[in-house]
Amino acid sequence: MKILRPANERGHFDHGWLDTYHSFSFGEYRDPAHMGFRVLRVINEDRVAPGQGFGTHPHADMEIITYIVSGGLEHRDSLGTGSVITPGELQVMSAGTGITHSEFNPSADEPVHLYQIWLRPAERGMPPRYDQKMFPLADRHNKLCVVASPDGADGSLVIGQDARLLAATIDAGTAIDFPIASGRHAWLQIVRGSLECGDTTMAAGDGLAISDESSLQPKAIQESELLLFDLP
Repeated sequence: MKILRPANERGHFDHGWLDTYHSFSFGEYRDPAHMGFRVLRVINEDRVAPGQGFGTHPHADMEIITYIVSGGLEHRDSLGTGSVITPGELQVMSAGTGITHSEFNPSADEPVHLYQIWLRPAERGMPPRYDQKMFPLADRHNKLCVVASPDGADGSLVIGQDARLLAATIDAGTAIDFPIASGRHAWLQIVRGSLECGDTTMAAGDGLAISDESSLQPKAIQESELLLFDLP
């Protein structure tokens, strides 16, 4: 079973400094029909204006992943971490018992385009931690690269949930295969481009919830970038 979440049906707010789309209920956007999918709670697509950002704010008991599409995002947190995340890098912040952080676009003229993702943790009350890593384009060109997992498989970043996040860029006309284990579910998010997944055509910003399927074979209509979640 596949259920499409069209990009143009997401919650949308343009705050001037922040243009944001919510695949699931978040903040002022409330939709009982879209409260998340399995342990996946938040997929926000954000564009932050130059010199703007999110002030210091707290989180607890959530696995937070940031994926940069273009531009750069400066991160600072209560663990003492300070860094700029750039395209190809992934940030994982396990909020655990509590963490505060800020995110800022340090550019004077270029917006930053990013996806912020939240997953519910397998255990509450764990110590907070932070990590980030670059995943070169060559490692995810026309193939899926595991970028986050519960055990750090294949050099991926560790998250506190029985879920995997995979990333790929696919040339036009190329298909990739992803087997889905029995009892598992998947969510496919199109970052840019367009592709076919079975009889479903998807464009940038679209999401697809997948259950009771044994595999996926997304095929790019044009050069595309995607995120794929393997979920319990």
